[in-house]
Amino acid sequence: MIQRKIFGHLLQHLQKQEHTILIGARQTGKSTLLKQLAEFLSNTGEQVVSLNLERKDILIELDRSAESIFKYFNPEHSSRTFILIDEIQYLADPSHFLKLLYDEYAGKIKIIATGSSAFYIDRQFKDSLAGRKKIFELPTLDFEEFLLFKGEESLCEQIKSFRSGKIKKSIFEMQLWIFLEEYLTYGGYPAVVLETGIQEKIERLMELRDSFVKRDILESGITDEIKFYRMMILLAGQTGSLLNVNELANTLRISAATAEEYLFVLQKCFHIGLLKPFFNNLRKELVKMPKIYFNDLGLRNMLVSYFAPVEQRADKGALLKNYVYRRLIEQYAREHIKFWRTSDGNEVDFVVEETLEGGHAVEVKFSSAEVSVSRYNKFTTTYPDFPLKFVSWRESGLLF
Repeated sequence: MIQRKIFGHLLQHLQKQEHTILIGARQTGKSTLLKQLAEFLSNTGEQVVSLNLERKDILIELDRSAESIFKYFNPEHSSRTFILIDEIQYLADPSHFLKLLYDEYAGKIKIIATGSSAFYIDRQFKDSLAGRKKIFELPTLDFEEFLLFKGEESLCEQIKSFRSGKIKKSIFEMQLWIFLEEYLTYGGYPAVVLETGIQEKIERLMELRDSFVKRDILESGITDEIKFYRMMILLAGQTGSLLNVNELANTLRISAATAEEYLFVLQKCFHIGLLKPFFNNLRKELVKMPKIYFNDLGLRNMLVSYFAPVEQRADKGALLKNYVYRRLIEQYAREHIKFWRTSDGNEVDFVVEETLEGGHAVEVKFSSAEVSVSRYNKFTTTYPDFPLKFVSWRESGLLF
């Protein structure tokens, strides 16, 4: 069974007293990770209890009392018991449940739990659980993990060599571009990646769109499913663009407050990210509207029903920008990634704040022929501590 990158970080946290909480979109592999952790712990001789809260009998029991958990194991049989709970957000009050068990039994039990929707968890976690938990987010597969799921371990090594600067060119480069195009088209949901046929991939994405996103809608309390879906489609068509909430609300014939609520749900269910503007001069730099990106390009392309080859697509520039966005959030905290735009139309796609004093910026153009360095003089002059890099299709190792 292939291990995700996050697996090592979870192992390191097993010995901490804090609860380990694994969150992320549905179908990203959280339950699989839980099983891998259970197997690892069992193989090392630890006492392990696995509970799935989609089982109503277990859910009812634990909702009755947090200490009902001791019905499932004898704490006297081990100095410490690892309790793995899948879908913890289904508890009526998961915050109270985790707080009580931590305060009363820290050192005796260690809880590792998953939750599909951060929106739902936020609503249910009434207590901050400060000092009692650490949250890990599991996204869909990144490009390296995508290659591993494809059985292309040698290409993963090539990726690492490109990224470390050890190599600039490779005889395997064409293979990497072919796989990168597949990744940009069908995304990184594990079940989609493992399908070998194009039609099967599309059907998997359709299932994600129609079944699993629908569960997010239901659990978040959205009442108008059709308008919510229409918003997702509209957002997919605006990938990499400024998001005007009022225009969006008018198009959907909903209030601006409802549009804001829909956007909040989509973020908390890990489907989209809103990039904030980077600014120094409030008068000259546009600071109100964010930019919209999707966390998985396969879902995004399913929403617009567009799976043409990358170079033939009308939206190829937006697709490439979204991929670069995804690469950046793999490396940096989301709040440190922004964009720059002035009121007179000057713009840079991404500004990464690495320190308080500086970082770097990235401008994405599908073709390097589109790059005109002089157009960015205002940015490079105003922000000399943020050196600007250019990324384009098939012409930059940064893409890998």
